[in-house]
Amino acid sequence: MKTSITELFGIEKPIVLPGMSWISVPELVAAVSNAGGLGILATGPLSKEQTRQAIRKIRELTDKPFGIGVTLMMPGAKENAKVALEEQVPVINFSLGKGDWIVKAAKQYGGKVIATVVTQKHALAAQKSGVDALLVTGHEAAAHGGEVTSLCLVPSITDIVNIPVIAAGGFADGRGLIAALSLGAGGVAMGSRFATSKESPLHQHVKNTVVEKDVEQTIYSKNFDGLYARVMKTPMAEKATRRPMNFVMATVKSFKAAKMVDMPLWKLLLGLLSQFDKIKMLSLFGAATEKLEAATIHGDLEHGVQFIGQSQGVIRNIESVQTLMDNIMVEAKDIASRNRHYFEQ
Repeated sequence: MKTSITELFGIEKPIVLPGMSWISVPELVAAVSNAGGLGILATGPLSKEQTRQAIRKIRELTDKPFGIGVTLMMPGAKENAKVALEEQVPVINFSLGKGDWIVKAAKQYGGKVIATVVTQKHALAAQKSGVDALLVTGHEAAAHGGEVTSLCLVPSITDIVNIPVIAAGGFADGRGLIAALSLGAGGVAMGSRFATSKESPLHQHVKNTVVEKDVEQTIYSKNFDGLYARVMKTPMAEKATRRPMNFVMATVKSFKAAKMVDMPLWKLLLGLLSQFDKIKMLSLFGAATEKLEAATIHGDLEHGVQFIGQSQGVIRNIESVQTLMDNIMVEAKDIASRNRHYFEQ
């Protein structure tokens, strides 16, 4: 299948693995890229050296295009982006920040840049900065999706930009791929679907739970990590999203997140004094790390919280990445063929 996304990135299938912390690791990234898609490494939990090692590990596992993701407002993200530029990573996906400096540096070696956006305003700003594509994240998505559903958000943005769009939020099969293409996107990102693949490091207990749950069993709240985010509905998640964490406690816990990415303590404290509102949100995000690790890494849904999209309701099995990708393309082709019937009557 040829679309604007496959042509832009030199891939075979218009399917992207987004960068999901503790899930989009080198092995899963390479599996998606080897299967014809575009795998994107999550660098949120990584230090500079870990990011460099992960990039080199991916290159050992695949010779196909791949990318890395950086959430620019988070500690260590700018440093990780600089590592990606030094390593000349083919694709860099940035979010929650201004990435014009990344665009400028990536273009010097022929790299491509994707901006993750959730509004028309941010889509236009990202296009103006020179990015090559947009990852448009709808309300249905795991973690930090927007307020508008993909069905409305994607076409509203494809109508006003002239660069390729990757649709994210609610897409998990061939039906979703065809729907996204119909909305004007050139491909889809399938985070929750790849998180439940055989190659995914997501704990098996969580994978099994995703298969069992339905579309309505998620929670969308600002109280978990300071940003509106979608998580799996569990007793712990309901408790964690009932009210925001006490700021003092969140700040203490955020030191763990800063240490994880080798952020000096003085830098975090300086930020607390100079950018209180921003650091308050970072503190809440850092405090959430402990619960995310408990679920994602250890499979503990009694004490942990798991990011998941509403697409969990259409995930009914755990397959290898290659089988999953092949099945998606077969299903998409079959749907496209059958839909011609409506126009031939």
